[in-house]
Amino acid sequence: MTYTAPVAEQRFVLAHIADTGVDSDTIDAVLEGIAGLAEGEWAPLARRGDTNGPTWSPDGVTMPAGYAAAYRAYVDGGWGTIGVGEDHGGQGLPFVVQAAVLETLGGANMGFALAPILTVGAIEALSHHGSPAQQATYLPKLATGEWTGTMNLTEPQAGSDVGALRTTATPRGDGTFLLKGTKIYISFGDHDLTDNIVHLVLARTPGAPEGTRGISLFLVPKVRLDGTPNDVRVVSIEHKMGLHASPTCVLSFGDADDCIGELIGAEFGGIRAMFTMMNNARLNVGLQGVQVAEGATQKAADYARERVQGVREGKPAAIVGHPDVRRMLMRMKAQTQAARALVYYACAQVDRAAAGDAAARDRLEIMTPLAKAHATDIGNEVASLGIQVHGGMGFIEETGAAQFFRDARITPIYEGTNGIQAADLVGRKLSLSNGAAFATLIADMRSEAHHPRLIALVDACEEVGRRLQTADTDERQAASYPFLTMLSVAACGWLLEKLARTDDADDVRRAVAAFYLEQVVPEALGLEAAASAPAAQLYALAAEDF
Repeated sequence: MTYTAPVAEQRFVLAHIADTGVDSDTIDAVLEGIAGLAEGEWAPLARRGDTNGPTWSPDGVTMPAGYAAAYRAYVDGGWGTIGVGEDHGGQGLPFVVQAAVLETLGGANMGFALAPILTVGAIEALSHHGSPAQQATYLPKLATGEWTGTMNLTEPQAGSDVGALRTTATPRGDGTFLLKGTKIYISFGDHDLTDNIVHLVLARTPGAPEGTRGISLFLVPKVRLDGTPNDVRVVSIEHKMGLHASPTCVLSFGDADDCIGELIGAEFGGIRAMFTMMNNARLNVGLQGVQVAEGATQKAADYARERVQGVREGKPAAIVGHPDVRRMLMRMKAQTQAARALVYYACAQVDRAAAGDAAARDRLEIMTPLAKAHATDIGNEVASLGIQVHGGMGFIEETGAAQFFRDARITPIYEGTNGIQAADLVGRKLSLSNGAAFATLIADMRSEAHHPRLIALVDACEEVGRRLQTADTDERQAASYPFLTMLSVAACGWLLEKLARTDDADDVRRAVAAFYLEQVVPEALGLEAAASAPAAQLYALAAEDF
């Protein structure tokens, strides 16, 4: 796959939205350095990982040829240390800069980039909840990428209902625990890229309360610190629609009653620790929407410039000149820029919140479901449009256009489905700080919005949001998804318009922002009716009538 890292676009958004506090020379060095790795070593492996993915045997998972060397280049370059604190061997750069690095890697090879993304989640959990001894032992290796990390939440019978998990953790009497149970959908749950894998596993101790209140989090290495293998077995790897370069494992813990783990944080503190992992992981999944949208847009634009079909002004013409192809390409470019601005803005709130900004903590809370859900919706839309630009050739696997769509389709599902994100927005985030978090976002957007359609959308979001704050549960849930889309588009329009008004914005950026404000924003305004419709409409049919 040919991929060009969007360095100039990333630099522009970081400068005008993120306010990183990092000097421009450092930012440039990071963006250009990771671009070289992504373009030169990760992107050429994307097709191989899709068509000849990881293989399973009773001895474990083997990655495709070339992946171990490419991962070693990532480790040797110190790219995993970007966002990790200096006290644990990292460079201590802002989370949003780390996001730019992950965007570039994932744009080059989305399935492969899940390995560092999951490791970031493990680092986050241990940084906030691990003991000093656990941090000293595991964080330096995770930071460099010498070891990778996983999150083990889902079980066959539980799905999104984490409180229904059955994995057990029995005290051994020496401060450690014996783990026993099965976890599914574990991305990079096994591989041959590193010497060790650090599994973070949710489980129940004896006598634990039912539901989420009784869940604890445990650290379970694949290989114990004394060099002996732990009792963790890869039962199989999933045969998936996409993300074929990422081994998604079924893991069995304690088949021989010898799987040893350590408690992370307090007993029954698993949900709190899980959300530490998941909240930032949700931003990184939103970032995957940006990755796939960028890749699909690049491929579609290249094809449209080269594919000659039809006539314009009496001569054979490349399809890029046809109005409908222009419409699709403009939409793809505008949506990609919108998703990047939205996710980078949310990631910047992580940095501000970490610095003690209470307002940023509230802003992050309300932006997280928008960034996760809307950016992944955009990734799916743009990938689908990319196939359409290719026409019939897009439906042929050899062109590579379909891979973007197959890879993208999981993103609205994992790390909390987009429906769960919408439910979280209307169920918890609208009332955050007695409604002040939502009101402040609306006020900020209104104070800077210039385009009349954007102003109208902000007004509509405010009206619907206020109504939902006092509506009953069914009414809120029925309105949740169209409202999330309305608010997300308003935020994207606000950010794109702001970027287009900067002194160094070029004609391309201004044209893209104008397209978004005049064609995408009105669509979201049309969702006000759906967000105001009664919940009873959804229950007009009996279950068997479907």
